[in-house]
Amino acid sequence: MSRLDMEGLSTGPAQVWGAVRLVPLMRAEPLTDLRLHREIYDKGAAGGTPSTSGGATTVAAGRRTAYTSYIPHGFVANWTGEGGPAAAYGSQFGDGRAPVECAPLHLPRKLTQRMPRSGRSGDGPSGLRFLPLHLALDGYLALHFGGPPIVWEEWTRRAVRDGLSPRAETAYRGGRVRGLADALRIFEIHPAQCGVLVYVADALAAAFVVPHPDDYRALHPSLVHDLYGELIHQYGRYGPRTVPDVPVRIDPEYIASVADLRAAAVRRQREWAEQHHDLMAGELLDESYSVRQVHRMGRFRLSRFLPPFALHRAQHIGEMITDGKGRVAYLKTFRLSDKQVRRGHVLDRLAAHDWHLGATAAAMGITVPELARRIRQLGFEELVKAHI
Repeated sequence: MSRLDMEGLSTGPAQVWGAVRLVPLMRAEPLTDLRLHREIYDKGAAGGTPSTSGGATTVAAGRRTAYTSYIPHGFVANWTGEGGPAAAYGSQFGDGRAPVECAPLHLPRKLTQRMPRSGRSGDGPSGLRFLPLHLALDGYLALHFGGPPIVWEEWTRRAVRDGLSPRAETAYRGGRVRGLADALRIFEIHPAQCGVLVYVADALAAAFVVPHPDDYRALHPSLVHDLYGELIHQYGRYGPRTVPDVPVRIDPEYIASVADLRAAAVRRQREWAEQHHDLMAGELLDESYSVRQVHRMGRFRLSRFLPPFALHRAQHIGEMITDGKGRVAYLKTFRLSDKQVRRGHVLDRLAAHDWHLGATAAAMGITVPELARRIRQLGFEELVKAHI
């Protein structure tokens, strides 16, 4: 178990649009030897912007296992082994207003895929193509996927033969979250911004971090095509239409000069940063995660992580790229709904007791029939025999 190390990132003043609150994350020293850019997979895309009518895509997620989801784009990470500067592959000069030229791309076959070195001599930056956020979702869906390792009499033949296959979860595209598209379109991007915390009805929906401000400016619009949990969709639809935006107040009694006004503004800005850092720490940084490395990328590591599935508190899954000291260079998170947390909680308890219903129920302080009821209620009714 480990924690997220967000050293080098600081929070800026939040911006509010309706029920959406965006908190920028800034780096004092951007990373130059790791860069990210986006590849469009949606056939309806034009001018560098994915269309809203993308279909489902199926990719290989392991041996005899497939992962199917709406996948509008992928990320490509480029890095240099010597620590020197790296540019996002395929960069173009422009004023930021005209659409970039996009080459036609084939749909991905895997969740992660190595790319050949760029450059004529093959000595350019190395690259890795991966499907953003889907690494994390695949890790959650694969949680104890094999089912009972011991053939206890309580489990059906299907549970022993197929395990938890197929697993399915519901998520919503960002465009379905009320107010998010407008917020991303009109909010200001800070010069040093390398990430953002997305709040809907003041619930942390997602955290997104990239290595460099240029990467963030290019990837900022992609947030509206990301996947968000059922809870966030409900908060956007049924929650408050607006969230309070705390106004800045400076007491004029203590302002006698421009220098005093500047010092007071700096203090207020520091208070903003500390407040949002504390909110982020309460949900993300103070939690311990189970981390699994997916790829080694020079001095960087691409990993996905799962929470402890603690009940009655916010839990996030995600993926990250960390440097040699474990500091986050890239991060994307997904907030689980209460039911998804309960599913992970019950599966973890079953796996910890070799899927023995009696031992698991005793450890949870409930009866076997109550445990069987919870298993059925969480969508695993076909795994338990009817007489239990």
